[in-house]
Amino acid sequence: MNAHNQQLYNTDNLRHNFAPRPRTIEETGLSPAFIADLICKHLHVNGIADLYQLSENIALSGNILESVLDGLRKYNQVETLAASHASKGIRYTLTDKGVAEALTALNKSGYTGPAPVTIEHYRTVVAAQSIQNCKITRPDIQKAFQDTTVDPQLLDRLGPAMHSGRAIMLYGLPGTGKTFICKRLTRLLGDSILIPYAISVGSSVIQIFDPVIHTPVKDHTSGISHNLQQGADPRFIECRRPTAISGGELTLDMLEIDHDKNTRLSQAPLQLKANNGMYIIDDLGRQRVLPIDLFNRWIVPLEEKHDYLSLDTGKRVQFPFDVILIFSANIHPSELADEAFLRRLGYKIMFMPVNKTQYREIWHLYTQELHLSCPESLLDELFERYQKEKRPLLPCHPRDLLGMVKDQCEYEGDAGIATPERLRIAWDTYFINFENARIDS
Repeated sequence: MNAHNQQLYNTDNLRHNFAPRPRTIEETGLSPAFIADLICKHLHVNGIADLYQLSENIALSGNILESVLDGLRKYNQVETLAASHASKGIRYTLTDKGVAEALTALNKSGYTGPAPVTIEHYRTVVAAQSIQNCKITRPDIQKAFQDTTVDPQLLDRLGPAMHSGRAIMLYGLPGTGKTFICKRLTRLLGDSILIPYAISVGSSVIQIFDPVIHTPVKDHTSGISHNLQQGADPRFIECRRPTAISGGELTLDMLEIDHDKNTRLSQAPLQLKANNGMYIIDDLGRQRVLPIDLFNRWIVPLEEKHDYLSLDTGKRVQFPFDVILIFSANIHPSELADEAFLRRLGYKIMFMPVNKTQYREIWHLYTQELHLSCPESLLDELFERYQKEKRPLLPCHPRDLLGMVKDQCEYEGDAGIATPERLRIAWDTYFINFENARIDS
């Protein structure tokens, strides 16, 4: 990351400017009744707890929780117990009336995680760490791919596209490295960002943090207490910029908030979890939804930089859309969408097969990685096979072919040597030659 990006994305500054630790109920943006319901749900699910434990679990400071707990005690929903040897002060437990209130609250929303941030606060933080502020230069992209073999001309097309923050379409033959390179592009997007555990829109709570997509930059097994000590809002977690990926399984329903009627939990769709990062739609054209319908779904988010999603109440609400959307297809773009939509994408980048020099570089990288001994003459013989069968040189082939050779070596229990016979078996197993294929009846 260049010095400009370092200045823009100093996470400590972000925390203090846009995510300070709330000191009062008003500063949380949440109502006392909402916090009271969350306390009751936590006590019902987790059992007796002292103030420190509640503060850890709910991610709000003790003085905020104490004022709400006083109200719960006043209305006979919570009672106190003496401190135990394992507690850090008096303990709180639900009364019968409190249990009834907790069950009523759980019936409305099953969420029992850290307190959410409001949608208004979330919009502010997303804007503060927007991908539009990332400034990408040629040295940045060269550094991100310095340990790989990629055509410099391809990198010089990808760099400006990423710098623009606009949607990108990558297309080309399967195996030309589109998915691999997409994942590497995240390295260009700057430093870590703040992700809320959940956001609230009125009484509705949508879970945002997803350990599959969001990678904390530190060990957050005790992250909430760490943030409390730092004076920052512990309802956020510091993560690397996210990269979400969908493949052929993607449907239009998956781009809406998932409301589970059994658990009464609402989970954010992938594009919302990917805010301030990238969302890759891979294998475009293989989804069960028509490509044109999938493209039309993105017209408003791409042009307006916001998305409209339905809450569990049925109300449609505007959410920020700060995502570099990348479409990756093995099909030519003209077969997927009309020219009017393709103009909206801006960047359409074709991935081509590699040349022999690049293929050799990739081959040698994988022989080293797999600890295989491979004479240079074997690679020359391999190129003759490519020419004879008129196959393109794809960057995925060295990894796959050498991986199959490695499997044979380990199976036979001898040294890792790529012999002509082993490579022939790998070739015949990997590729299908329809001209010579014959199935006996």
